[in-house]
Amino acid sequence: MKLSEELQWRGFFAEHTLENVSDLDKAPRNFYWGTDPSADSLHIGHLAALMMCACFVRHGYTPYYLVGGATGQIGDPKDTVERDLKGLDEIEHNKAALAKQIVRVTHSPADTKILDNYDWFSQVKFLPFLREIGKAFSMTQLLDRQFVQKRIGEGGSGISYAEFSYTLIQGYDFLHLFREHNVDLQLCGADQYGNCTSGIHLIKRLENAKADAYSCPLIIDKVTGRKFGKSEGNAVWLDADKTSIFDFYQFWLNQSDDALEEYFKYFTFVMPEELDEILAKHNENPAARYGQKRLGYLVTEVVHGSEAAKQAEKLTDFLFGKEQDLSELDSNDIELLAKSFPTTAPGKLVDVLVATELASSKGEARKLLSGNAISVNGAKITEDCDLAAPSLIKRGKNKFALVK
Repeated sequence: MKLSEELQWRGFFAEHTLENVSDLDKAPRNFYWGTDPSADSLHIGHLAALMMCACFVRHGYTPYYLVGGATGQIGDPKDTVERDLKGLDEIEHNKAALAKQIVRVTHSPADTKILDNYDWFSQVKFLPFLREIGKAFSMTQLLDRQFVQKRIGEGGSGISYAEFSYTLIQGYDFLHLFREHNVDLQLCGADQYGNCTSGIHLIKRLENAKADAYSCPLIIDKVTGRKFGKSEGNAVWLDADKTSIFDFYQFWLNQSDDALEEYFKYFTFVMPEELDEILAKHNENPAARYGQKRLGYLVTEVVHGSEAAKQAEKLTDFLFGKEQDLSELDSNDIELLAKSFPTTAPGKLVDVLVATELASSKGEARKLLSGNAISVNGAKITEDCDLAAPSLIKRGKNKFALVK
């Protein structure tokens, strides 16, 4: 399958500047994809764009990844309000964390260039920047940007000069990478396409050369109907300390049948023949949720590795099986449970239920016990008792806590 065919099959196809998408099947080019260090982890809102980058890498393109130490000090403008500025130490910490995730998820070569636009912007002087870059844009062109219109229009919160200038800075990034590394293609999510065109404009005007942008659509959470992302309050992080590996796996396990085909294409490396086999087996007995289990395993494998995916699968089978003998689990399994569920020290079961918020009060805890709603290590418990460590407490079908 050619690159252009794979991108379209997977749904990585939104706005672009190519005359024909099949142009991508010609000699591989140098591309870049960038993100600002607004957090110390990427989330699954970024994952689709990273998987698009991985397609280009598999087809021989050379990646350059940019973590914006300079743009991160300003903040990519939102449609609603001004972003809070990050401290320099926090930005430095975030940059290092994101670089590791980017290379791992995209399966890029170990020597892949991870760049920081602060390295060149710290040398840029204000007046020369205005003369070369500022003169290349008209105010009419910039004011027409959608995010600017939303911020300065009726009911808008206004926009600072710093955020207004963001698109010039990102455009300069593309120009710099073109000049220094022969990068002539920028990949992005659909929400960044306008900023990409700023770089194309500069390269054409100042270098009399052609560059391109290629974007993938913003992915919508089929459960909530909202885009994936931290601003939406539904972030699923790629960092296991922010979203545990078990919770990450469970997120995919809880997807609906109608999301499966699209999510397999976006978030895994399966190819058409394998996907057809998975969906056919799933459709034989949808209630068994074979498709969701494969999706959870494969996406977890992409982000966290095969051992982590096996562990998440093992713990899911354990937790939702009929018997829960903790002797079947090793110390790594127990640690993952501790990252995924409330934990507390040994003590009386009623106190443990309250401490882990499986019950709101001791009275409710006793009612849950008498109502046969509490299990400890797979056995129903109806009266208060002493709990040793480790013990796994289950309320109802899917609420857990751990005595550790």
